[in-house]
Amino acid sequence: MSNVLSLFSAIKAFIFDIDGVMTDGNVHVLETGEHFRTFYIRDGYALEKAREADFQLCVITGGSHPGVKKRLENLKFQHIYFGLGGKDKLETYLELLPKLGVKENEILYMGDDMADLKVLSRPDILSTCPADAIPELHQVVKYVSPFNGGRGAVRDVIEKVLKLQGKWA
Repeated sequence: MSNVLSLFSAIKAFIFDIDGVMTDGNVHVLETGEHFRTFYIRDGYALEKAREADFQLCVITGGSHPGVKKRLENLKFQHIYFGLGGKDKLETYLELLPKLGVKENEILYMGDDMADLKVLSRPDILSTCPADAIPELHQVVKYVSPFNGGRGAVRDVIEKVLKLQGKWA
């Protein structure tokens, strides 16, 4: 664990998936056909602390729901990649990388399902997943949060980074 913690101290940018990471993966459908998701307020607090400490906040997701985008905009995410238009997440990640202006070992990526596998398999990033991610990810990531997606996994990794860097107050 101490080797993994040393990786957290180098982080300058966070990249998250939405469904199963920032939410619990449930999609609620109203009679009108609209979808909504539930975000965990404690994750939101940690995201605000990260933004205040000048970390870059990014999302790469295949979804494209307006309510989710509004939530991310309210949290002041700098990079939001929605609906990927047929690209896989690795292609999108590689497009985002030069915009971040950081090395890959300064990036923490959290995903929960097969669409995240290619990015999580990159050797230099700090690859993470929630406790309830699919087993295939547990086998490749460097850190598995003890918390489920949408129930504290995002806060867990952000808090570790900020505490190790003396920026959690």
